Amino acid sequence: VTRTYSLQVARLFAVRIKLSPSVGAAAVNMSTLLVNRPQYSWLRELGLSEDNDGVYNGSWGGQGQVVTSYCPANNEPIARVRPATMAEYEETVQKAQEAWKVWADVPAPKRGEVVRQIGDALRGKIKALGSLVSLEMGKIYVEGVGEVQEYVDVCDYAVGLSRMIGGPILPSERPGHALIEQWNPVGLVGVITAFNFPVAVYGWNNAIALICGNVCLWKGAPTTPLTSVAVTRIVAEVLERNHLPGAICSMTCGGADIGTAMAKDERVGLLSFTGSTQVGKQVAMMVQERFGRQLLELGGNNAIIVFEDADLNLVVPSAVFASVGTAGQRCTTTRRLMLHESVHDDVVERIAKAYKQIRIGDPWDRNTLYGPLHTKQAVQQYLAAIEQAKQQGGTLVCGGKIMDRPGNYVEPTIITGLPHDAPIVHTETFVPILYVLKFKTEDEAFAWNNEVKQGLSSSIFTKDMGRVFRWLGPKGSDCGIVNVNIPTSGAEIGGAFGGEKHTGGGRESGSDSWKQYMRRSTCTINYSKDLPLAQGIKFE
Repeated sequence: VTRTYSLQVARLFAVRIKLSPSVGAAAVNMSTLLVNRPQYSWLRELGLSEDNDGVYNGSWGGQGQVVTSYCPANNEPIARVRPATMAEYEETVQKAQEAWKVWADVPAPKRGEVVRQIGDALRGKIKALGSLVSLEMGKIYVEGVGEVQEYVDVCDYAVGLSRMIGGPILPSERPGHALIEQWNPVGLVGVITAFNFPVAVYGWNNAIALICGNVCLWKGAPTTPLTSVAVTRIVAEVLERNHLPGAICSMTCGGADIGTAMAKDERVGLLSFTGSTQVGKQVAMMVQERFGRQLLELGGNNAIIVFEDADLNLVVPSAVFASVGTAGQRCTTTRRLMLHESVHDDVVERIAKAYKQIRIGDPWDRNTLYGPLHTKQAVQQYLAAIEQAKQQGGTLVCGGKIMDRPGNYVEPTIITGLPHDAPIVHTETFVPILYVLKFKTEDEAFAWNNEVKQGLSSSIFTKDMGRVFRWLGPKGSDCGIVNVNIPTSGAEIGGAFGGEKHTGGGRESGSDSWKQYMRRSTCTINYSKDLPLAQGIKFE
């Protein structure tokens, strides 16, 4: 999943640096929850405590087995959450259905006003909420704040959209007839989000779904439950102030049992799922089995292609930002860097130099540019991928090791010399490993970009305008995001976000993505006293 942040931030990745102080001093008592420590008192501002309810449907609850959320920067416990039982899931769906009866009668611009208030409420908590994302997910502070800003921006966008959505009036071939399109909400939108963007992805879905007249049921990632709780508390306060049912924005923390129930539940009019291609395929089959509607945002094996005429002063910071940002855990992370043979060695040398200057440290330290992986399992996946790359002919340029510090830290890694179709190059590993490939011709590079199963994001660096339009055209990139002279990551909220092939085909956020959250009816209205048939048919 996986947007945000400007090239100005990207440029920071290409300069300076030394290692920040290690997370977790010796004096830290590992048995103490972080929420109880004075330096994390800001967690209380978000309504968090030692034990937190993980179900919201107008009232708070949670009777499931308690889960503990850990900080990936030191693997210390932050706080505990009580997720939903299946009985509580059922209760929540029923309450959401009842809430929809109220919400659907609210005029769209009035719904937009509520969404505007949600955006303002998020603005008021943006630093604390961004800090929580940094603490619980592991991304650096500026990215955590930027992610909340995305939710705010989508709220602003949705406010305007609430006065614009609708279908056209079409010319009818029959006299005295009107032909119109009517768009109505699908009802209950289920939203399952991933750990890497625990705020923004829900925001893209929630803001747009709400102005369309839907209610939402959110299941966040099992490893970021505190973020789900904190966001829901902010949204619930807005609904309460407007005397609206809280179940309009319901939440059930939980694992695969809750996710499976949502996928199979015929009452869920649309299921938006963000996660791996493997799990997404299972979700898609369950939803399709009931002929439900789905919106899938799955994996990406994204490439930057650098041609001989590229501006390398743009290439280097772009490639570093897109491959190292969020420690390689964005859906839009650059995993393949294709370099024309004439610039290959120069670019590799410059990027390797930049990698060695990246400031690594506590993600909540404002000077840090690179934090930990989210889980210990991801660290093992990192090591396994490097070993496979070596076995398949790759050469390690830099990185490749676990860092000697608390938390899930690994070195950002560059590997050269692999064939473009090596199995590991065609495998999306959600870690900071960049595979550098050498190409000769444009046709070759375009073909390599498209030969992977995923089709999320792609970018070329060139000054050749003919090549630019070939890249954008039918024989160019087959991805949902097709960039020129910018990184693969960093999409704006105004465009539709999503990808093709094994990325799932879904679109969220801007452009006409709102249509995925509504159902369309074609309506013919006869206001005459005659009954002419279409196509000139006579039935007399």
